[in-house]
Amino acid sequence: MFAKVVAVSLLTLASGQLLAAECKVTVDSTDQMTFNTKAVEIDKSCKTFTVELTHSGSLPKTVMGHNWVLSKEADMQPIATDGLSAGIDKGYLKDGDTRIIAHTKIIGAGETDAVTFDVSKLDPNEKYSFFCSFPGHISMMKGTVTLK
Repeated sequence: MFAKVVAVSLLTLASGQLLAAECKVTVDSTDQMTFNTKAVEIDKSCKTFTVELTHSGSLPKTVMGHNWVLSKEADMQPIATDGLSAGIDKGYLKDGDTRIIAHTKIIGAGETDAVTFDVSKLDPNEKYSFFCSFPGHISMMKGTVTLK
C-alpha cells in the first residue's frame, strides 16, 4: 500500500512539473537582420519572464548588432527614433526612457545577453511588441508579446 501511495505522489508531482509554465524564451538574431520568432507568448502564471538573446551571425555588433527591446506597440517607433542619437554604447536607447519595459544590451556574433522582467508590469488589455533598436533594424526585426 505504501508503495502505491508513493508512486501516485511521485506521479502527481511529476505531472505538476510538466504543467508548470515555461517562463523563459531564447530568441536568436542573425546577420540577415532577423529574429527567429515573430511572437513571444508569456503565461499569465509567470511572475517573471526571461528573454535570452543570441546572435548566430558572424558580424560584429558595430556592423550588425542586435538587441531585444520590449514596449507597448505604439511606443516602438518613437523609442527607436529617440534612441538614434544615444549611440551604440547606450544600445541606441535614450537614458531614462520610461516607455521601455525591458531590454538586452546590443550583441554581435557569438554573443548572448538576457533580460528578466516582472510580468505584472504588463496589462493584459494592452498590445506589446519587441524590436531591435539598432538603426534601421526595426523594419524587419520586430514581433508581438502576448499574455496567455
